[in-house]
Amino acid sequence: MDVEKVETDMIIIGAGPVGLFAVFEAGLLGLKCHLVDNLDRPGGQCTELYPEKPIYDIPSRPKVTGQELVDDLLKQSSPFKPVFHFCQQAEALKQLPNNNWQLVTSRGEVLEAPIIVLAAGAGSFVPKKPNYPDLEVFEDKSIDYAVHKMNKYEGKELVIVGGGDSALDWVLSLQPMAKKITLIHRREGFRATTDSESKFKELVALGKVDFIIGNITKLNGEDGQLGSVEVESAEGEIHQVVCDYLLPFLGLKVSLGPIAEWGLNLDRKHITVDTETFATDVEGIYAIGDVCTYPSKIKLILTGFYEAAVMCHASFKYAFPDRKMTTGYTTTNTAIQERLGV
Repeated sequence: MDVEKVETDMIIIGAGPVGLFAVFEAGLLGLKCHLVDNLDRPGGQCTELYPEKPIYDIPSRPKVTGQELVDDLLKQSSPFKPVFHFCQQAEALKQLPNNNWQLVTSRGEVLEAPIIVLAAGAGSFVPKKPNYPDLEVFEDKSIDYAVHKMNKYEGKELVIVGGGDSALDWVLSLQPMAKKITLIHRREGFRATTDSESKFKELVALGKVDFIIGNITKLNGEDGQLGSVEVESAEGEIHQVVCDYLLPFLGLKVSLGPIAEWGLNLDRKHITVDTETFATDVEGIYAIGDVCTYPSKIKLILTGFYEAAVMCHASFKYAFPDRKMTTGYTTTNTAIQERLGV
């Protein structure tokens, strides 16, 4: 059966701050964007690594947290209705006879556009896998490293592993629909927001969530379906915890992934670009943010914002040479203001 293809003007790989600002800059020019990201939410490093950490070098913002910055960028780009494809990697890329690019994601989605933008930061974030015996037997069947559809876990017994924001956030989100949730963490302390930790402890106190300090030592089940996990507590006690699904949220590691195999000019896992356009050495493919490199490159978010603006103007001229580009100041250009809805 043929997979339905989605056509757009620009495909952005990476939904971090630089990718989100590229949506805004492209939108001012009348371009529509789809974004692909391996994470389950927008924000990249800002939301995964330091959502509450203050950033001090964003122009006009004396102080802003990573999450606040991402929230504002989403609001700023919202008039242009970007489409997000989360929890999947950009996998296969090929050029079509019409010179457009066809991108296939790790979940089999097919996207087509004349412009590909790599805004993947240091690379795709991929989950760190636990060192459990027979792990591969249960992966993709009853062990999930990301939540794609919440209703999959309705009425199920879940074991969630981890002590960061992702682990606690999913405990809080899935608790109302799951039959039972047990959180397993190697220590009592957490690396999550105070609010999430407080809500989690309240659920434990009310008996709505179980919490075991310890480590999983054995997976039990048949044909890839878990029946229970064996947990050794901090006191050395062995617990048999019944579960339908195991969700380990143990952090992320960074990898360029399939992008490294696309034939681009790489310099120590970074992509070299032309600073006049931020084009790579492959026509129609651009790179902005931490993933790109050039002489005098400064790795800052504000640098990525500049790169996004230049790239959008250059890629518009490349992909749509016969189309008039609307430029000017947002304060005075009525066509741009109409696109913004102001």
